[in-house]
Amino acid sequence: MPTAAALTAALALVLSGCGAAATEPGQDAAPRANASPGAEGGRDGVLRAAVRRLAAQGDAPGAAVLIRREGGGTRYLASGVADVRSGRRIHRNDHFRAGSLTKTVIAAVTLRLAAQGRLGLGDTVDEHLPGLVRGQGNDGRTITIRQLLNQTSGLFDYTADPVLARQLSAAADRTRTPASLVRTAVAHRPDFAPGAGWRYSNTNYVLLGMVVQRVTGHSYATEARRDVITPLRLHGTSFPGTRTTLPDPHGRAYTRDGGAGDGGARRDVTDLNPSSAGAAGELISTLGDLTRLLPGLLRGKVVPRAELRQMRNTSASDGRYGMGLFPVRLACGVTLWGHNGEINGSYALAVTAPDGRHSLAYRLNSTAGSGLTAETSLLEAEFCPRR
Repeated sequence: MPTAAALTAALALVLSGCGAAATEPGQDAAPRANASPGAEGGRDGVLRAAVRRLAAQGDAPGAAVLIRREGGGTRYLASGVADVRSGRRIHRNDHFRAGSLTKTVIAAVTLRLAAQGRLGLGDTVDEHLPGLVRGQGNDGRTITIRQLLNQTSGLFDYTADPVLARQLSAAADRTRTPASLVRTAVAHRPDFAPGAGWRYSNTNYVLLGMVVQRVTGHSYATEARRDVITPLRLHGTSFPGTRTTLPDPHGRAYTRDGGAGDGGARRDVTDLNPSSAGAAGELISTLGDLTRLLPGLLRGKVVPRAELRQMRNTSASDGRYGMGLFPVRLACGVTLWGHNGEINGSYALAVTAPDGRHSLAYRLNSTAGSGLTAETSLLEAEFCPRR
């Protein structure tokens, strides 16, 4: 997959269409009846080794993975600790920040509104947010909702603004409004003309959150709870807004001063005001919920089939990104669908088979970044056919 785009050192929000996997990019459930005990035991060994390597490569105190198969139950594997001071282990139902997996939910909400005729994918940003996107060659009259969804708007990613990065580093608990984040973005020239290229930008999804509110009269969080979270019974998933704490139960979240692997001091960054991520990455969830979110989505339980095809249409990005989903192509020829996300102190990936019957989510309690080779090993061990 393409390399993920990081937020700032302060917020460290990786919201890319893409972690690293394959050619581009507790308690265990009982073995499946059609698998030999030796083969299943060998595969579990590979999975456990991959989880340990994920923690090591991500410079994380702990890592955990949950695998769900229709008719085959679930398998939970973890390594390391959730809290370096107490030694508490990572629990299967722990809450954590899921970063850019927020985009999957926001895309689903937007496409539901399109299916209901309340907005059109060809609508311009200016039709819903008049005058907001202006200056430095940016023009909301030429950018469509479709281009926000599939990351072809050309808008600068506000998370790459160095002034904002310094401000976030100095005051991570400060509340930021979506409009202020957009103003930061449009103070920069666009990366390309709308529709003329593809580049991941968190600005696109902040704008989508604003469009949802303008169209419905409710916040994107309210719409998401009603249309996605409640129907799929994602009881551990929430939009915290400006709340700085995680719901119980939860472990801790960590980052390194200066970045992973540089020998800097490890800091606890569990408490965080995620308003600087907003509709691009504020979501809190659990492994169990993430393994239900994608299957429910791909089975048409949230988004109608026609709009679901739009979510998986990657033609505008040369196969890299659809709308809130990206393909994960494994070396064995299997293609999964999902998203990843990173926010200060937390990294997560959730993927599922196209039919939604086999899903996996894993997390690290660190600011890890994508591109971990152990991620590829984990996915191939679980999803590639075995002889």
